[in-house]
Amino acid sequence: MTDQHNPKEHANGNAEKDPDDWVTGDEPMTGAQASYLKTLSEEAQGEFDDELSKAEASKRIDALQEKTGRGK
Repeated sequence: MTDQHNPKEHANGNAEKDPDDWVTGDEPMTGAQASYLKTLSEEAQGEFDDELSKAEASKRIDALQEKTGRGK
């Protein structure tokens, strides 16, 4: 029997958590976020801010994906 409260059993259930609710959202962005954000920033002819937190970077990535037509 599976545990309905086990996030490993239902990984998609928490995949779209709001970045503002992330426990580690105030930590520096990851290397992967920085790399992708730099690429998106260049494509959108926008500035790249390497001082963003994980949550801020996630939001910026979402906005730039919308602007460039990438991703989602």
